[in-house]
Amino acid sequence: MTENLTKQDFLDKVFDYENEQEWKYKGDTPCIIDFWADWCGPCKMVAPVLEDLSKEYDGKVKVYKVDTEAEQELAGVFGIRSIPSLLFVPLNDKPQMAAGALPRESFVQAFQDVLGVAPVTA
Repeated sequence: MTENLTKQDFLDKVFDYENEQEWKYKGDTPCIIDFWADWCGPCKMVAPVLEDLSKEYDGKVKVYKVDTEAEQELAGVFGIRSIPSLLFVPLNDKPQMAAGALPRESFVQAFQDVLGVAPVTA
């Protein structure tokens, strides 16, 4: 299940950018953060894909969403200029940003390559 993040949720669950200089992910499971807005057509195309993947990878990858309209400061911190923008956050490495509506296969590949999570077998 995807989870919407407020700024405070982000500080508590992902990274406290107000008090930390060096990136340190707070979670215990790799995550992807979808920066989106409700008026964005490509965001609407990505949403059901991420919802499906959040169920398929339950317990292996957390899927978070940040509404860039409601959380403008958070979007600004990450320099979000176009949406959807997707932040892939591995457990013990630096996050990587991808922009645009990615197809499902690209998410699965990124889960494996960036997050180190093996594809889920049927």
